[in-house]
Amino acid sequence: MPVDLSAADALALRMTSLLLRPHPNTRPGTVAEVVEWFGAMQAQDLASGLWSLGARLPGRGMTDVQAALERREALRTWPMRGTVHLVPPADARWMLELTGVRSLAGVATRRAQLGLTEADADRAVDVLGAALAGGGRLTRAQCLATLRAAGLGTDGQRGYHLLWYSSVRGVTCVAPNVGTEQTFALLDEWAPEPHRLERDEALALLAHRYVRGHGPVTDREFAGWSGLTLTDARRGLAAADDALSTVRVDGTPMYVDAAVADAPRTAPDDVLALPGFDEYLLGFRDRTLMLDPAHQAAVVPGNNGIFQATVVRAGRVVGVWKRKIGRTAVTVRVQPLTTLDVGARARVEQALGRYADFLGLPARFDWLT
Repeated sequence: MPVDLSAADALALRMTSLLLRPHPNTRPGTVAEVVEWFGAMQAQDLASGLWSLGARLPGRGMTDVQAALERREALRTWPMRGTVHLVPPADARWMLELTGVRSLAGVATRRAQLGLTEADADRAVDVLGAALAGGGRLTRAQCLATLRAAGLGTDGQRGYHLLWYSSVRGVTCVAPNVGTEQTFALLDEWAPEPHRLERDEALALLAHRYVRGHGPVTDREFAGWSGLTLTDARRGLAAADDALSTVRVDGTPMYVDAAVADAPRTAPDDVLALPGFDEYLLGFRDRTLMLDPAHQAAVVPGNNGIFQATVVRAGRVVGVWKRKIGRTAVTVRVQPLTTLDVGARARVEQALGRYADFLGLPARFDWLT
């Protein structure tokens, strides 16, 4: 019989699943372990992706996380929904084959809009594959120059489309930046020992990792996050059944990792500073447990898909923040979305101070109200 949970209970469990509160059974201590925990972590904005990892690895600085990525503890590619994520290198190929290819459904229409042909796209794959062979790494600018030298247009959005297509096809992946420049490498060379899974195995593993890192969640949340059909999402959840528990949140059936089902459901008055592109919000379609709908416009201005960094108190968004990094300090501008007294503001500054420590810079604060 499913356990009945209130919304507050579900939020407490969800914060534990997200590794934003202590987990009763585990504490991933490396970049590789955190990324594997989630299966995939939103990372189209690299700075946000680095802090998403840092926020879950207390005491680690940005240089530590960057070094882990250089050690290939995780890589970036387009495994689902046409969006860049951090994934375990050994899992990149089966994820691309399971969910990444779904983003190719409308590719012919998009290519036509860009004035590209299927032959152009396939040629770009071959050109980049040859240019990167032998362990090479090229910056984005070098990749585009290589494509132009081969007679392929990269103006407008053409270059991005060809880089994306090559990665979704499983030929290239996004390697760590060189300075501020994005780089690309061959997936086969960056992840030479891929896991090979049958389709049902892959569905079950992806379902378990999603629930483990986000639960309690519904089948529709899993479908939305993964880009799978609802039928396949349910198939994966059914296949992962032994590792999952079913609960009811205000009457709605949801799934949670069996290992966290009995975790404490109290809501500690903790304060966190999270990046905008974090699984905390982007891992869900329905964000009402964490975000008051009245604050949606402040978190995603213009509803344009660009999420602001958030201040989170007791699991709920209470403010947004922006940072300006200088040579000697990071200046953080904070906009409260709820009333914060002097004591609460001090705790927000302490949470943001952990981000400044991650950067290795002192923090300066600018409160908008």
